[in-house]
Amino acid sequence: MMSSPVGENAAQALDDRLNSRTRIAYGFGEVAGALPTSVAAFFLLFFLTNVAGLEPTLAGGTILIAKLWDAVSDPVIGWLSDRTHSPLGRRYPWMLGGMIPLAICCVVQWIVPPTENSWLLFAYYSSVAIIAFTALTAVLLPFSALSAELTQNYNERITLISFKSAFSIGGSIFALVMAQTLFARISDVNTKYLAVGLANGILVVIAVTVCVLGTWPRYRAVQAIHPSIRSSAAQSSLWRQAVGAVKNPAFRWVMGLYLCSWTAVQIAAVVLPYFVVDWMGLPDQSFVELALVVQGTAVVTMVAWNWLGRRTDKRTIYYLGAPLLIVAQLGLFTVQPGQVHTMFGLAAIAGVGTATIYLVPWSMLPDVVDFDELCTGQRREGIFYGFAVFVQKIGIAIAIFITSRILEWSGYITSTGSHHILQPPSALWMIRLIMGPIPILLMISGIICAMGYPISRAMHHQILAQLSQRKAEHRVSSTDQDPTL
Repeated sequence: MMSSPVGENAAQALDDRLNSRTRIAYGFGEVAGALPTSVAAFFLLFFLTNVAGLEPTLAGGTILIAKLWDAVSDPVIGWLSDRTHSPLGRRYPWMLGGMIPLAICCVVQWIVPPTENSWLLFAYYSSVAIIAFTALTAVLLPFSALSAELTQNYNERITLISFKSAFSIGGSIFALVMAQTLFARISDVNTKYLAVGLANGILVVIAVTVCVLGTWPRYRAVQAIHPSIRSSAAQSSLWRQAVGAVKNPAFRWVMGLYLCSWTAVQIAAVVLPYFVVDWMGLPDQSFVELALVVQGTAVVTMVAWNWLGRRTDKRTIYYLGAPLLIVAQLGLFTVQPGQVHTMFGLAAIAGVGTATIYLVPWSMLPDVVDFDELCTGQRREGIFYGFAVFVQKIGIAIAIFITSRILEWSGYITSTGSHHILQPPSALWMIRLIMGPIPILLMISGIICAMGYPISRAMHHQILAQLSQRKAEHRVSSTDQDPTL
């Protein structure tokens, strides 16, 4: 049976506009990852050393083991979700299956076992961290891949990812505020961390449930019109799927853009406390205030970037946003102690540019999946998103490693007390260098990668038209082979 104009019109009408409930529900799903990861990033290392009593080396080893496992599990779970067959499709079973283990780990991660044996504590926290990261990947990776299955429209993908990015940044801000509020109200050190973990666990369950219930009607409607959305990828090995993904030129350019941009942002974020305290001579709380300015500005301007992206294209908004981040980093490199208002103004400019780092690569990936389907005949969202998350985590590891090593080489003086230590000029210069020129070079590399990215708005329309024609021809061929259809 040939496709009818009514069917084509219905597909176009469905792709043309997402309703507000779907957008909000999908964005809210990001909270399931933003809360536990943000709290862990801010407090886990301190908790392991100052509350659980682990030696710093063992505490760092716990996080390192978990991160290594986390990086490996991303492409594996992405590959498995591509091969999943169920009445709920390929992504929802993983999200629902990982939800409860993740919520439980949010709590038990902050429990101190009744032992003083360092190796038993190390084994406990390493085991919990491995389970937690596995559950987190099971929830977040299929959730991210779901964006390519909720719409094939170029504009609506920008809008959908803008909601995801806004909830990601907003969730990080909320996590920090929530933790500080609970810490202020609870005096017992063990209880305060458990309270934060329990709150996170409850919110994880709520976020995943809202996301599934809110996006399911949309998903059912899309898969009824685009049957390839619910089909699994070819049953080939993980290695073959990985090699096939890397051979996709559009994917390579997106990953280059993402790795350069994300590493630049992470390097600046890691060195920010040193910049605020050691170079600017401000108290510790000023770092939190500066971080909130960056994140808050990014959330607010996400609306404007979404509006602009719907009227231009994804590369254009990156071309406009990346230079803002470069200007901000250059300004922070030159700012002097005492110029506090200038510092906060530059942080606001950085937030405007940072919003595009969250938005652009993730809105490009669904288009890459469509291009891959045109080239291979397969829908492999999971493998592409798995490697994207893998690259993101590699960027974080690179940022932390580079920063720590450069600071050590520069003669940075560490301390264990509350007294401020005057750092040598070599260390202060290196802190400014990490804050400015190094991220700037990475951002310029990201712009070069964006120039190489081949999928424009017009090209994406051509990809969808060719996919539609191929599906129509396949239906005609199937009808000719089986006249009863």
